[in-house]
Amino acid sequence: MSTSLPGNRDLPSSQYDLSTYWGRVRHAADLSDPRMMFVSSAGLDKAKQLISAYKQNHVPAMTSELWHAKKVVDSTLHPDTGEPVFLPFRMSSYVLSNLVVTAGMLTPGLQTTGTLLWQIANQSLNVAINNANANKSTPLSYSQMAKSYLMAVSASCSVALGLNALVPRLKGVSPNTKLLLGRLVPFAAVSSASALNVFLMRGEEIRQGIDVYPVLSEAEKKKREETGEPVQSLGKSKKAATIAVGETAISRVLNATPIMVVPPLVLVKLEKTAWLQARPKMVLPINLALILGTSLFALPLALGAFPQRQSISAKNLEEEFWGQGGQDGMVEFNRGM
Repeated sequence: MSTSLPGNRDLPSSQYDLSTYWGRVRHAADLSDPRMMFVSSAGLDKAKQLISAYKQNHVPAMTSELWHAKKVVDSTLHPDTGEPVFLPFRMSSYVLSNLVVTAGMLTPGLQTTGTLLWQIANQSLNVAINNANANKSTPLSYSQMAKSYLMAVSASCSVALGLNALVPRLKGVSPNTKLLLGRLVPFAAVSSASALNVFLMRGEEIRQGIDVYPVLSEAEKKKREETGEPVQSLGKSKKAATIAVGETAISRVLNATPIMVVPPLVLVKLEKTAWLQARPKMVLPINLALILGTSLFALPLALGAFPQRQSISAKNLEEEFWGQGGQDGMVEFNRGM
C-alpha cells in the first residue's frame, strides 16, 4: 500500500469521500478492479516511483496519473508489510479466484463427496485470502493456522451435510420449496463458515491485540513531513482487534449472501424454461455468468461496509489508551480486508 513507500508527505487517503458508504464502495471498486491483476512488475515499479516522488515533495499535487499509481499500489501491496500480496489472494483477483469454487458449490444435484470436496476447496481459499490480507502486526503461527483451517473446514462440511440430509425430510413442504431450500444449503454453509474462518484465522489478533496509532492533525502531519519522524504505535489493543476482525467477518457474510443466493434462485427459474430444458449444456455457462456478474457487483458493496483504515475514540479502547489519542482524542488502525 502507498503508506509503506518512502517519503514523509502523506497521500490523500482516496479520491472519494471515505466517510460515506458510497465513497467507500467506489474506493473498494478500485481495490478490487480485476484489471489490476494484469499490472506488470515494471508497471508496479513505475507506480511506486511516482508515489515516492509525491511523498518526497518532488511532485506538487495529485494528478490523474498519480491517482492511477495509487490504485495500482494500494491494490497490490499489503498496508502493513509493503510487500505484494500473492496474486490469487489479492482483492483484485478475489472474484476470479472464487468463481470456480463458487460454481462448484452451487452445482445442482451434488452428492456427499462433491459437497465435501467443494466445501474443503472453498475454506482452503478463504484461509489463504484471510491470512494474506490480515493485519500483520500480530501474525498467526503455522500450527495455529493449521488448527484454524481444520476447524473452518469441519464447520462448513458439517453445516452443508447436515442441511442436505435435513431438507429432504422436511414435512409439509412442497417439492418446489424443498428444491429452493436445497439450492440454498451452500449459502448457509458458506456464510457461517466464512464468518468463523475470519475469527479463526485472525484469532491471534484478538488474543494479543493490534497496533493503534494517534490520528494526526494537519499541523502535526506537516511537522512530521518536515522532520521525517514516523508515527509511533500507541501499543496493541485487543478491543481494536475485536472490532477489526468482527467487521471483516460481517463483510465476508455480506459478500457471500448475494453470490450464494441470487444465482441459484435465478437458475431454478431458468431451468423451468423450455429454452434451457432443450439446451442442458448451457446450465454450466449460465451458472458461471450469473455468479461472475453477481460477484463483480457484490464485492465492492461488501468491502465498503466498513473503512479499511478505522478511526475511533481512544475511550472506546482499553483504559491505557485513554488520553493518548491524537486529534479530537481519536486513534486509528488497519482493519485488514
